[in-house]
Amino acid sequence: MFSYLFLTIIVMSAVAFFVGQATGKRFAAAGDTPDMHSLPSYHGAYVAVWVGIPSLVLVLIWALFQSSIIDSLLWSSLPDHLTSGADAANRSLLISEIRNVAEGRIFSEPTPEVLAAAERLNGWQALVRIAGFVVVLAMMVAGLFFARARLAPRFRARNSVERFLDGFMVLCALAAIITTIGIVVSLVYEAWAFFKLVPPQDFFFGTKWEPQIAIRSDQIAGQGAFGALPVFLGTLVISVIAMLVAIPTGIYTAIYLNEYASKRVRQTVKPMLEILAGVPTVVYGFFAVLTVAPAIREAGGLLGLATSPNSALAAGLVMGTMIIPFVSSLSDDALNAVPRSMRDGSLAMGATPGETMLRVMLPAALPGIMGGVLLALSRAIGETMIVVMAAGLIASLNVNPLDSVTTVTVQIVTLLTGDTEFDSPKTLAAFALGLVLFLVTLGLNVIALGIVRRYREQYE
Repeated sequence: MFSYLFLTIIVMSAVAFFVGQATGKRFAAAGDTPDMHSLPSYHGAYVAVWVGIPSLVLVLIWALFQSSIIDSLLWSSLPDHLTSGADAANRSLLISEIRNVAEGRIFSEPTPEVLAAAERLNGWQALVRIAGFVVVLAMMVAGLFFARARLAPRFRARNSVERFLDGFMVLCALAAIITTIGIVVSLVYEAWAFFKLVPPQDFFFGTKWEPQIAIRSDQIAGQGAFGALPVFLGTLVISVIAMLVAIPTGIYTAIYLNEYASKRVRQTVKPMLEILAGVPTVVYGFFAVLTVAPAIREAGGLLGLATSPNSALAAGLVMGTMIIPFVSSLSDDALNAVPRSMRDGSLAMGATPGETMLRVMLPAALPGIMGGVLLALSRAIGETMIVVMAAGLIASLNVNPLDSVTTVTVQIVTLLTGDTEFDSPKTLAAFALGLVLFLVTLGLNVIALGIVRRYREQYE
């Protein structure tokens, strides 16, 4: 239903734009061009806004509340013997059964009451679809006539459209700010609840991580240990390996493409490198577990080294390959932003291209390169899928890259998977780890943006 409504809104908004634009062109053709305040395109945009935005808001509000309203009506229409004494879980289960029957997904023979309710639901949904389309179409037609009637040669359509765009941009900015605040508040609130149960010193400096505890009375489990130091150390080990791969490869690639590669080679290699950034991380995970990890085990066996089936080295190597485009692209942009006069002046003084790159270009581009490195590091710290598939789930306090380790993101996924309750230390530990990860990545991003901002101010 909503897909058709959105398509209708788009079509009607386009029609409204051409109607308003045609009206503006008629004003201009009538000889009133010197007196016209706005271009015909602004007249069309003004009419399109009045047609599209109110109807879009109505559709979004209806999509938000439609299910709850229909469910309430459906529940109130059921017989008393089905609804009396039912708690929230039973209510949700019964409503789901009725909806499945209404959609033809019948897993067992439904009762007559459920069949009747499913028929009523189908009738209400058909009525809602027709009524929704009629109401939205009527609102768009009313908006079209209202906006078209306001158009005139001296009408300030441009000001109205610009005010709408200003408001829309402010709304987008507020949405980003509110989302960030909501994330921080939810993390801090749940992490505070965790630290009420587990002392912070035990969490940050404990050396044993075994968060599996009993969450139901019929389960048998330990009391749990929440020393997150092995988790933090595993994250650090894998991130260091990844950066040892990504930093030199990315920077040398940027130097080659910027200084030594021909235009044809650059146009071929640079897009191929940037394709790596668009490959799904699960594909990198498959590559790590099927190719890199077996190769490391075979190499370790030939050298007589004990190698775990899942190792930090396998995950780090593949993760470093994944973030090479981040370092390479940002380093290349930093080198390109260095004023051409600095390079030409160095070459004019007799320096070779290598000496120019080493002593002039790289020092000048260093703030931008460092910003790219820090952004790539924050990307590596937040990676999950590669570590899950190639590094393992065991939290061990060691820095041996050939052993299995785990990271913060992997433990968050593990803790929040399965039968969990949000009042146990096991589940709340995920929010404490998430808060630490959020603060670390936020700090790295702030430092990187500060370095890049300083760099841009220096050369703009």
